[in-house]
Amino acid sequence: MEVRVLLSALRVELGLELIAGVAGTERLITGTSVQKPGLALAGFTDMLEPGRVQIFGQTEINYLWSLPPYERQVASSRIVDSSPPAIIISRGADVPEQLVVLCNQAKVPLIHTGLRSSMLVEAIHKFLSNRLARTRSVHGVLVDVFGVGVLIIGKSGIGKSECGLELVMRGHRLVADDVVDISKTPPSTIIGSGNELIRHHMEIRGLGIINIKDLFGVSAIRERKRVEMVIALEDWEMGKAYDRLGGSNTTHELLGVTLPKAVIPVRPGRSLTSIVEVAARNQLLREMGHHSALDFQQRIQESLDIARRLRPDDRLDSTIPRELIDDDVE
Repeated sequence: MEVRVLLSALRVELGLELIAGVAGTERLITGTSVQKPGLALAGFTDMLEPGRVQIFGQTEINYLWSLPPYERQVASSRIVDSSPPAIIISRGADVPEQLVVLCNQAKVPLIHTGLRSSMLVEAIHKFLSNRLARTRSVHGVLVDVFGVGVLIIGKSGIGKSECGLELVMRGHRLVADDVVDISKTPPSTIIGSGNELIRHHMEIRGLGIINIKDLFGVSAIRERKRVEMVIALEDWEMGKAYDRLGGSNTTHELLGVTLPKAVIPVRPGRSLTSIVEVAARNQLLREMGHHSALDFQQRIQESLDIARRLRPDDRLDSTIPRELIDDDVE
């Protein structure tokens, strides 16, 4: 990402002012983190990383001003010669003339702001993390259901958009339809958003393209949402074994991050929206440490263990059906 993009996006919000190195605004920022030079000004430059924006806070500026003019120029050149994409001076500090001259000569953008270093570092790090995150596009529908980001996937025509539309009509919020742009925020957060060209729109076969924002208002949409689970819709196949207990822990990988996944067979008469809502509620329970399927399996296993210890004549008193005991106990 070029320095000019950062300047354009954050100029007003952070009060950024380009004071030198105007010819270098095409320099590339490749690091998602910024860096404060610290000891590099005194000569220890081994820790300077290329591609990172350098932040001069009050400590760095006071150190430069404490040096004689020649040594001040030498210290400044240690940072400029490392060819950083940009140098930002925080807290509205007075910038030494030597640093200005060196930045103009090396075409390194020198930027000035009145913000404190801590606020500046946090704001730029957040901006760069979003802009430089790994991204890809997936075919599906992303909906915020009870605060859970649910990505609905499946083959074309399976009913993803119709399911998303009905969820919106039930009061949930659409993030993206058809094309979902996803990005990874370290260490393992997947963020989904709508493609810029078709944002807030849905394609419903028989109706065509509709605008969710215009039809249902701004409360029915979200610009971006963390993806927390994946629901895969597929055609019902007679004879295929589907998970009936919920203990299989099926997963789906996006950008190297493993997410919980539920496979929902589609057939006439099934209420997909109700199933998606229950899946979202169930995911919230799991995040709180409650796993209904595992709890149920544990109760069954405990009952079977008790049944195995009973004499054959006592099995009738068990709460487990005799057929289940006969299948598991010799």
